Amino acid sequence: MEQQYLTIALSKGTLLKPTVALFNKAGLPFEGVSEDSRSMVFDYEQPMIKYIMCRPTDVPTYVEQGAADLGIVGKDVIVEQGKDVFEMVDLRYGCCRFVVAVPEEIKNNKLTDLNYKRVATKFPVTAERFFRDQGLQVEIIELHGNIELAPLMGLSDMIVDIVSTGRTLRENNLVELVKIMDSTTRLICNRVSYRTKYERIQPLIERLQSLAKGGNS
Repeated sequence: MEQQYLTIALSKGTLLKPTVALFNKAGLPFEGVSEDSRSMVFDYEQPMIKYIMCRPTDVPTYVEQGAADLGIVGKDVIVEQGKDVFEMVDLRYGCCRFVVAVPEEIKNNKLTDLNYKRVATKFPVTAERFFRDQGLQVEIIELHGNIELAPLMGLSDMIVDIVSTGRTLRENNLVELVKIMDSTTRLICNRVSYRTKYERIQPLIERLQSLAKGGNS
């Protein structure tokens, strides 16, 4: 049977550089792959690998729909979108965390003090689930950028966002009140591809697992 391409959706942005480094260690081709390139598709006849460059939020859709067999994306995106994909490997880089953050002046409040308050977020599914699990009711205000601005302008009482160093919070007089969950980069797989291309996908999964455990974060 003729060998088919293995298509991998890559996240553009901060995850690309460590992904390239990890895949190089795994022996995969990466010549010419760059965020500066105008190309969005990179294919290599040997070893029949194709990469597609995507916005991180689009990666699970490409994988779920079968346009890509595998994808590299943050756990935060996986949790928020809930796509029907296999999560195969924790690659252990791109570390960040979901947090509830509040203005400095109410940093001593308990989480229960925020019942019936307004929360601004890019992650409405994750935020709503968290507060519901805590037995709290909040009004979700979905935004798509500069979440930190919402409390400053009186649009919300708090935010739910992804942070890594916390510097942006501090610069906007916001304080992390509680951590919801940690997030790292994951390898995801299309359910059908895992069966039909198992002999190609499984060895790659095992190689990446081994490298990730070796501290490639």
